[in-house]
Amino acid sequence: MTAPFLSTTSRDIAVQPDRAALLFIDVQNFCLHPEGSEVRQASENDRRDTYLPFIARFNREILPNMQALQRAGRQAGMEVMYTTIESLTLDGRDRSLDYKITGFNVPKGSFDAKLIDGIAPQGDEIVLPKSSSSVFVSTHIDYVLRNLGVAQLVISGVLTDQCVESAVRDACDLGYLVTLVADACATYTPERQVASLQAIRGYCRQVTTAELVAELAIG
Repeated sequence: MTAPFLSTTSRDIAVQPDRAALLFIDVQNFCLHPEGSEVRQASENDRRDTYLPFIARFNREILPNMQALQRAGRQAGMEVMYTTIESLTLDGRDRSLDYKITGFNVPKGSFDAKLIDGIAPQGDEIVLPKSSSSVFVSTHIDYVLRNLGVAQLVISGVLTDQCVESAVRDACDLGYLVTLVADACATYTPERQVASLQAIRGYCRQVTTAELVAELAIG
């Protein structure tokens, strides 16, 4: 039986798999598939200069790290969970005001709402649809995590400086110890990535995929 998880003095605490969840944020067709709505509906210049290069870099550099985390988390017995941007309705009337202003609507059950094939859930792994930037605002994830006995949250996903950063801040404020896997997160430019990681450094422990996989193997 693992000792109870306690820490009130440091964020630099190794992940204890039986008290931890691995959360993938918004790794979905909407923004990461060439036929996803965010990509398809963009201007020709934005598709060419921003979205398609981002997807190519994600598939080349970030997705393999996510897959390594997913394997390691499962092998360690962690809860593996996912969020997707997805309205509870077809017309998106339940979306946050911010999403309505931005123009985001990922209809319930749509292609856009599905996780990309490379990071598909397995068995009864939990997928939470959300209709705001922070999963802690528009889902009952806090209730679920507490029911699961989770005290530590390991976070990976996109976009680092938007939905990932929102989740880190809210999880920290709600009393979770957060580990962000920096090279398993991505945003559109290296400059934005660096700025976001710096901005949330005070909220979470930041590690690489290799470091976390090694940590879980030892644990």
